[in-house]
Amino acid sequence: MKKTLLLVFMICQLSVSQNYIEYHTGSSDDLITTPESGVCLMGGASESDQAMVWFLNKANGGDVLVLRASGSDGYNDYFYSELGVSINSVTTFVINNSAGAIDPYVLEKVNEAEAIWFAGGNQFNYVSYFKNTAMETALNTFINVKRGVIGGTSAGMAILGSSYFDAENGTVTNAQALSNPYHNRMSLGYNDFLEIPFLENVITDTHYDDPDRRGRHTAFIARFAQDNGLRPFGIACNEYTAVCINASGRAFIYGDYPNYEEYAFFIQSNCALEVYAPENCTEGQPLDWSREEEAVKVYKVPGTTAGTNYFDLADWTTGVGGTWQNWYVTNGAFNTGESQNINCEELGVENIETIDALVYPNPFKDFITIEPSLKNSTITLYNIAGKEMDFLKEASNKINTASLLSGVYLLKISTQNKSKTFKIVKE
Repeated sequence: MKKTLLLVFMICQLSVSQNYIEYHTGSSDDLITTPESGVCLMGGASESDQAMVWFLNKANGGDVLVLRASGSDGYNDYFYSELGVSINSVTTFVINNSAGAIDPYVLEKVNEAEAIWFAGGNQFNYVSYFKNTAMETALNTFINVKRGVIGGTSAGMAILGSSYFDAENGTVTNAQALSNPYHNRMSLGYNDFLEIPFLENVITDTHYDDPDRRGRHTAFIARFAQDNGLRPFGIACNEYTAVCINASGRAFIYGDYPNYEEYAFFIQSNCALEVYAPENCTEGQPLDWSREEEAVKVYKVPGTTAGTNYFDLADWTTGVGGTWQNWYVTNGAFNTGESQNINCEELGVENIETIDALVYPNPFKDFITIEPSLKNSTITLYNIAGKEMDFLKEASNKINTASLLSGVYLLKISTQNKSKTFKIVKE
């Protein structure tokens, strides 16, 4: 990250109780703008300037908040003046404990922000300070009600999947994870912290320049499948690579390829298989997850300075600029091989277009209407991972979707001998 001298008014406020330290750059007045939602995932080394410009532009000139559990004000000047994006202010809080995370002044700044960035460090600090507190509520309100842009690097990226490796007992190596997927350092959280569109059932990992990371990440995903009975997903970045996900779920990859080997990885259990879980994921035994060497499908995408390559999280099949791989584990040994683009029906949901019906609006916000009203029909809603979702039926042909997060869903209408599945998007 470049360092320059910035002649602006900067406040460094040290709380009397040492619960947090504040660094402020720019205007002291809150500027209310309308941010654009998005997510920026960064692999853990120095930032990609192009990805950071993407992130800051989503704030629409508003206020940027940096949350961290160590370090100081390294992002303030960088965000405020070095990238050429006009923003109102940058505030960094170094949170030292749980009390700092729920301080009313800190929470007020979360509510006022248009963009929130998590720095690196130890992800367990974020989890232990923020989870199940007023800070967690404030962050999820920012993401899903205010619809601000959020992002993070290294540990800050690690906490952004709906499921996550929390590092409560320290980091875990490739050998430890694969030889025993229930090793005491394999401490995972499932769908109980941040709720970010397009990252449901996703576990992220960083620093993928280390090839061992692929094995332990596969073990994280295997554990998710084993423990939850759901189809698992993963996103990972090399250290100088960033994944920027827009409001419709398209993930653009930034890096300096071909000058450097900078890639992002989009990982999913093979949707063509009837069973997603590993053959053997047992405490004290080596992981086996082969499924005839096609257990896990991976789209590996180089990041470019223009961010032209992408992968679409709306369907987890469409991409530009990458190549497909198979990943699998036999008796604790991680393996890779070439693959082809997966070609699955809608996540196992039947798609027989024989019902004459219209579903609108699409994209939708709080309601979906089905015309004509179909008597004696069954309506089922799935998320992109194939999990059935709850919803409120307002009338025979109108459903209330206000409780759903932004993302892609599959709406299935079934009668006695006919069915049709619609792919719909909540804004």
